[in-house]
Amino acid sequence: MTMPSTRTVKSPSVSQLFWMMVICMVLLQVLLQALSMALTYVYFTNEMKQLQNKYSRSGISCLLKEEEDSWGSTEEENRYCLQAKRELYQLIEEVTLRTFGETISTVPEKQRSINFPPRGGKPQRVAAHITGMTRKSSSALIPISKDGKILGQKIESWESSKKGHSFLSYVHLRNGELVIQEEGLYYIYSQTYFRFKEVEDTPKAVSKDRGRNKQMVQYIYKYTTYPDPIMLMKSARNSCWSRDAEYGLYSIYQGGLFELKENDRIFVSVTNENLVDLDQEASFFGAFLIN
Repeated sequence: MTMPSTRTVKSPSVSQLFWMMVICMVLLQVLLQALSMALTYVYFTNEMKQLQNKYSRSGISCLLKEEEDSWGSTEEENRYCLQAKRELYQLIEEVTLRTFGETISTVPEKQRSINFPPRGGKPQRVAAHITGMTRKSSSALIPISKDGKILGQKIESWESSKKGHSFLSYVHLRNGELVIQEEGLYYIYSQTYFRFKEVEDTPKAVSKDRGRNKQMVQYIYKYTTYPDPIMLMKSARNSCWSRDAEYGLYSIYQGGLFELKENDRIFVSVTNENLVDLDQEASFFGAFLIN
């Protein structure tokens, strides 16, 4: 009777175990790296979609929207909008300079009268001019101080749209205040129109007292990071209007150069607010960047 033969199974040697462990470690590392890349791809794909939606909804609308809509936006939205415009301006500048640089050598020297865009990425025009908007109630002038830190009443009824002569360029309007976006030296100006109208059938004694002495003062203030407002300018005039005249008219104008920083806010306040006539050709407020 023949007995079945038995085979002896050899156990793996130490070197074989070592190489098996090395191979397993490499495979595990490759697997982890692939998983990490997959997760990274998913994450960045999601981020890109969010950025794409953000640019399509906010970026393009930011570039196309009218400046007068900026007063209702938040500080973050305004900062993003301004940054988007700057980046677009820089991109246009770089492409223009590159194109000119490639073609300028082929142009005769006498024809090389091209004006290159200014460098630095800053907007070419930083300015604002807002005009008075006829008020239907007393809400156009707001009492803003009871502690004497701000004199007069702030004018809030400014026309911010492009109706008439108003415009805003890299300056925002918020609650009657011009919000500065570019640091620099600004010329600030304002004119306020005062109108005194004698009411019919007014007793002579009352009329004489009302027209005796009208003190009209115009103030221009600025808010900074400092908690209290800073008076920049003031102009005053005492006038007596004749009761025989149907209207008594007077305007106060003042302007000056001031250094303003980003997010500084400037505004106008007046006394005798009941005499203020917010006619757009006569009452206005503005500022523009000098350097």
